[in-house]
Amino acid sequence: MNRTLNRWRLGLRIARRDALRAKGRSALVVAMIALPILGVAGADLAVRTNQLSTEESLARQIGTADAEYQVYEAGVPIMQHPTNDDLWSSSWEEDDNPRGEEPEAGTEPTDFRVEDHLPDGATVLRERVGYADVTTDYGIMWADIQETDPADPLSRGKYTLLSGEWPTGPGEVAATEQFLRDSGLRVGEDVELPEIDRTVRITGSYELPNDLKSTELLALNDTLLPLLPREDGGDDTRYLVAVDGGVSWDTVMEANTHGLKVLSRQVHLNPPADSEIPLVQRADYHRWGSGGEAELYAVLGVAVALVVLEICLLAGPAFAVGARRSRRQLGLVGSNGGDQAQLRAIMLSSGVVLGAVAAVVGIILGILAVFLARPFLENMNGARFGAWDFRWAELLGVAAFAVFIGTLAALIPAINASRSSVLESLTGTKGVRRGSRALPIAGTIALVGGIALALFGGLSMSSIVLVGVGAVIAELGLVALTPLLVGGFGRLARFLPLSGRLAMRDAARNRGRTAPAVAAVLAATAGAVAVATIIASGEADQRAGYIPDLPDGTVALTVWNAGESQLDPLRAAADKTLPVTDRADLSSAMPALPSCGSGARDEWGNNLADCYIEVVTPPEKVCPLWEDDADHTEEETRELRQDERCMWNNDGGWGLSNLGSIAVGDATILKVLGIDRPEYRETLENGGALIFDTNRIDDDGTVTLHLYDNWDSEKPTDVAVLPDSRLVEGNGYGIDALITPETAEKAGLATTFAGSYYATSHVPTSAEEQAFRGEIDDLTLASTDWRIENGFKADNSMAMLIIALAASVIALGAAGIATGLAQADSEADLATLAAVGAAPRIRRTLSGLQCGLIAAMGVVLGCLSGLVPAVGLVLANHQDRLSWWKEDIAAGWDAGERPELHLALPWETFGQLIVVVPLIALVFAALLTRSRVTLARRAG
Repeated sequence: MNRTLNRWRLGLRIARRDALRAKGRSALVVAMIALPILGVAGADLAVRTNQLSTEESLARQIGTADAEYQVYEAGVPIMQHPTNDDLWSSSWEEDDNPRGEEPEAGTEPTDFRVEDHLPDGATVLRERVGYADVTTDYGIMWADIQETDPADPLSRGKYTLLSGEWPTGPGEVAATEQFLRDSGLRVGEDVELPEIDRTVRITGSYELPNDLKSTELLALNDTLLPLLPREDGGDDTRYLVAVDGGVSWDTVMEANTHGLKVLSRQVHLNPPADSEIPLVQRADYHRWGSGGEAELYAVLGVAVALVVLEICLLAGPAFAVGARRSRRQLGLVGSNGGDQAQLRAIMLSSGVVLGAVAAVVGIILGILAVFLARPFLENMNGARFGAWDFRWAELLGVAAFAVFIGTLAALIPAINASRSSVLESLTGTKGVRRGSRALPIAGTIALVGGIALALFGGLSMSSIVLVGVGAVIAELGLVALTPLLVGGFGRLARFLPLSGRLAMRDAARNRGRTAPAVAAVLAATAGAVAVATIIASGEADQRAGYIPDLPDGTVALTVWNAGESQLDPLRAAADKTLPVTDRADLSSAMPALPSCGSGARDEWGNNLADCYIEVVTPPEKVCPLWEDDADHTEEETRELRQDERCMWNNDGGWGLSNLGSIAVGDATILKVLGIDRPEYRETLENGGALIFDTNRIDDDGTVTLHLYDNWDSEKPTDVAVLPDSRLVEGNGYGIDALITPETAEKAGLATTFAGSYYATSHVPTSAEEQAFRGEIDDLTLASTDWRIENGFKADNSMAMLIIALAASVIALGAAGIATGLAQADSEADLATLAAVGAAPRIRRTLSGLQCGLIAAMGVVLGCLSGLVPAVGLVLANHQDRLSWWKEDIAAGWDAGERPELHLALPWETFGQLIVVVPLIALVFAALLTRSRVTLARRAG
């Protein structure tokens, strides 16, 4: 025991002196170990601080009150969970209501008053939330309206005043910072509520600690909301209650019998047992299980394994270089009786010492980073952090982890150093070491097997765990192949100029330090590419599943029960404020029957005189599943669901549904709909019809129309035919056919004007839309309506940029560390170059190219490696959705179209990593390298 202690005491003393003597190399090792420790320690502090305590959470919800009362169903008993606001049950779901009938609207007691059911002697503060249109610097926007007394002691903690003062009268409001940013207004300015023709002054700005992105105005009670024209009240009223002794669970259950939900401070701090909770005792009550925990732990385990691997790959060569530079010292220890265990202890002590230093540096920097980044993190999260929460046991665990991985990184160099002969160590000879032949074979097997396992897990098992394990195995196989691949890259050296040739051959010759650095860059890049690919694929899937009502940016101005002139003010406002280009006026077709009257339509496009047109489906194109006596097997149902006759061919979207089945207009609408093709224009000009559903057109191009004068008619009143029709490859947005006024007249159809539709040069911005609303604020919009199709919104650019930057930093760090080691290990070669007359810039160029080549090799291999887990996870998700779709089809349900696989590659991330990172590495390494070498006598 004493001998072991003495061995480690000596080893630690030597390691400390070596670390101080080789400050540059030590700093590189500390930096590599400290970088992930910084991230882990910072993440631990940020997550713990963001996890609010029960008291902090209650302060943001109910201030200093003892409870919050809210009407859920007035007079209708409910059951609630004491601490989970999402768990509740209404009496109409209970056994005393076996048919599960929800109470009809208006059956609540008309004399119900919440105040009658509050605790006796309670202090009460009423809060009311509604909404209203408000004027801005750009026009009109929608905002929440909060009515309460923010200066009341019960509100303390719910609102934070940032500047100015709280409102004190009916003509004053406070505004959230987000509202001020979106509206362009400032404290001290007036804001108008056009719905009630009232102007109020903004006296201060505030924020909601739990919702920093809220666009809200705060006013005193009964100053704004009662004035707004809301048929249903349009608001939500809650009551903050303070009562001696608090609100017990029995009091909460008593309030539940009157249809009141209660959030009680006392109950949250001291929740009742399950046996005292009626909701939990229900037979159909269940807790959500933790089925996802296994997958979560698997993913976390994979992430930790990759972090350890990456650090060891980078720090290991640094220790190996240190071992080579300490060979004479180790040889002297061996010549004086030191055994292999003593030599191993000396090298392992270097890992312990540098790991401990890295732990201290990483934890301190991680804490400082969170302190500095707190405002940014809070804004990203949309909520303020709670009190600083330092979990010292967890931080000590992080420190121990740093020491562990430092020791692990030094393990292989320690074993190799202990096996070196004393003679080799004292003379400085390197001996002959052949590359391992088994390593490439094992790497190839692991790479192929890992890819196969990941794809199998994604395609056949839909298992995230199998995909993750397969991805790690494949990446380890690629790491094992890295020395061979570096050697392969070295064969390209003869095609490069002098500096590039030297850099490439040096990298290939010293694979012991080059391959781990390349592998480390590979690991960092692979993770970033995997996440970026999954995000890009998810966005592509959402984009494909999004069904727009109209083409992106289209402005629809519609009218019913009125003349076309009613739209003139809206048209003028659109022309003035929106980036409109082409305008198309459309009418709806209707039967020209005497009983159909004027043909006026309601807001849903229904003919007010009960007249309508049906576009007939030819008998041969009728889906067998829709037949009244349809009886098909599961296999037949599955096949018919893929039959074109049983699929909806109008591509979804209902922006033109107010026109009925047939829209009437000229060829301008083709530009608005994005289907302006010569053959379509020719069809319209020749009196034909454009059909948007292949099942509605005969093989000879004829479309049959049934005209009805009553919704209850079983047989059509008349029949019309549209000849020379053409199928359109595009979205009909709710209509079956498009014809010109001349064609409608020829077919015996009447028309009634329905609206104007605009194409735009770009999707209108928020400011442009506010300006439009400002222009129409004073207009009477009876019988008219408008809407703007804003298109699919899923901006992941910030997340992708952060991922790319994080990977770039790690890749640059890895390449820089490898370059620093290369310089430390090649001082003798650089001195030789200088001695034979090489220009000083050769040293800079050589250093830059070494760093750039390592980064380039790593990111290229990493991009390929990162696709393995990404493809596997995307496949697993697709297979999961596909299985659900097949089950729905087998059950005979209309499950829609077969889910498609969307695998999108993040080309911007690829470009940033493959092109930008190596260039930055090259430039920075060249700039930070000294061009002159101090010549010294070469030993040996």
